[in-house]
Amino acid sequence: MQQQHLLVGVDVGCRKHHVAIGGPGGITEQFEITHDARGFAYFFGRVSEQARRQRLPVVVGMEGTNGYARPLDQLVKDKGYTLLNVNNLKLARFKEIFASPTKTDSIDAQQIVTLMMMAPFMEQVKESLQPVLTVSEIEQQLKRLSRRRRQLVQEKVNVQNRMQVDLQSVCPGFLDIIHKVDALYVLRFLSFRSDLRQLARLRPATIRSIPGIGVTKAAMLARWQSSAVFGSEIAWVGPMIVKDAKRLLQLKGAIDSLEAQLEALVKQSLLARILDSIPGFGTISAAEVSGEIGT
Repeated sequence: MQQQHLLVGVDVGCRKHHVAIGGPGGITEQFEITHDARGFAYFFGRVSEQARRQRLPVVVGMEGTNGYARPLDQLVKDKGYTLLNVNNLKLARFKEIFASPTKTDSIDAQQIVTLMMMAPFMEQVKESLQPVLTVSEIEQQLKRLSRRRRQLVQEKVNVQNRMQVDLQSVCPGFLDIIHKVDALYVLRFLSFRSDLRQLARLRPATIRSIPGIGVTKAAMLARWQSSAVFGSEIAWVGPMIVKDAKRLLQLKGAIDSLEAQLEALVKQSLLARILDSIPGFGTISAAEVSGEIGT
């Protein structure tokens, strides 16, 4: 690879990226770019000039494409360059074996180029460099939306666990009656008043006016009202519970919206449809797996 390609190593940072360019004679150029349009233009200007001068096709290696590498990694693909994703764990091992006297971002960019130079001669090194293929927009959407959904689901779990602990401490007995704290009617009930103590005095007709609460659920809440007791911290913990209930309602709505989008995208992806046809997989699991595999 080192004799037939211009090798570009990019050490990705959150605001700046360090770049090293290597040709048949070794490292020829090093520089730093900002993560903005001006920095990207400078990057492609320097790389294209070297490629023109040496008459070599370009291969770009990045540690951790996606993430902070966006949108530079996609711009590299759009430019027609070959893009390699450098395995971060194997690169770390490589840097341990071929340690440099100093540790700087520019040295890391050089070591990415060195790793690419050694790839034709070492099978293990080849495994550290994975080509980033061009994928369809559907797979990209599946990946981003499914990851977003997982983040919101995790946030929902965290908020729900926190709210349950708070309810147990200032509204003892409430959880024993309603059982499922993330049920829509429960969240709407808890967020119906800014002061939880007012909920114990709501009239039956008022409770039944809350969406999702019919005669049966209203009777359950009436049982809690008849024996409602509040802890000494209710004055300041109560508003926290109300805010958490409102946040859970928002999260449930956002998650439902994402799941609807994912279900529609699954129908447009051959890989996702195949996975969805496997017993026990499910549409959301098919969307998540196909998004990761497809990209």
